[in-house]
Amino acid sequence: MRRAAHVLVLLVATVVATGLLGRLGLPSPALFAGLAAGLADALVSRRPVTLPARAGTAGQAVVGVTIGTLVQLSTLSALGAHWLPVLAVTVGTLALSLGTGWLLGRHRDVDAVTGAFALVAGGASGLVAIARQLGADERVVAVVQYVRVLLVVLSLPVVLNVVFGVRTAPAAGPADDWPAGIALVVVCGVAGPWLGRWARLPAHTLLGPLLLAALASLTGLSGGAGVPGPVQEVAYALIGLQIGLRFTRSSLVTVARVLPAALGLIVAGVLGSAGLGVALSRVTGLPLLDTYLATTPGGLYAVLAAAVGAGADATFVLAVQVLRLLVMLLAAPVLARALSRGR
Repeated sequence: MRRAAHVLVLLVATVVATGLLGRLGLPSPALFAGLAAGLADALVSRRPVTLPARAGTAGQAVVGVTIGTLVQLSTLSALGAHWLPVLAVTVGTLALSLGTGWLLGRHRDVDAVTGAFALVAGGASGLVAIARQLGADERVVAVVQYVRVLLVVLSLPVVLNVVFGVRTAPAAGPADDWPAGIALVVVCGVAGPWLGRWARLPAHTLLGPLLLAALASLTGLSGGAGVPGPVQEVAYALIGLQIGLRFTRSSLVTVARVLPAALGLIVAGVLGSAGLGVALSRVTGLPLLDTYLATTPGGLYAVLAAAVGAGADATFVLAVQVLRLLVMLLAAPVLARALSRGR
């Protein structure tokens, strides 16, 4: 009985915190809320709650389907004749991420795999979800990744106003098609991990559903369906709780020691990405506003809302962001193996 009450209090705290953080406009409020609630429970309770492994697996599958539905022919075709410079910039972003990650990995409290994943620019929710499976410290990865996303999101309105002289207006999100969205989650969320395991795909619980949902989206089998917002929030909350509940006092001290160095490297990565945006604009002749938003390292939905509100080419911005996200997530297992061997 006490255990059930404990779980109920933890869930209520997560829901309330999600609502409060959402009102503040923070990205992925449910993941932040779950992380904070789980961390508080792990540090305060004598017997912290332990989530079933299947809860985390379900959360990863939903995140994979969510990312997969972003891959659409109409979006990727927006790259047009500029696909080669965009690909070069994407590879450059990966190299920049690995460089800053290598420097963070030199910190005495961080290994090479954790340093790399903590500073990979793009796919924060996906990387956080699979960090532990690939040998990284998911607690450090989660905190550093979302400090980066938070910094990007908070700086966006300032940069757009001061540098580009534009003010953004909030963009209305699409309505959820619940039946089709739930069907997509169930099919891809169940079949994806199974197919990924059969194909020996690393991090199959996320990448399996992602690739299956992307295939359904590209072939039109999904009918344009997406994952309903509340289902996404539950998945993010489960991932946040799972990570937060694994914190200990010593691990919290470790994260606190790492943050100053990580913050400096995050700023360097953001400035480097802006430089890549300038280079992309000069090579392609596209407006600097479009290429800056396209190469902004994090906060995908906030960046899209800003693009629509600022009058930028939102389709091009989405195409570049999605391409980078896919490259980062698909490269993650390969990088983990290489860095582990090096270690």
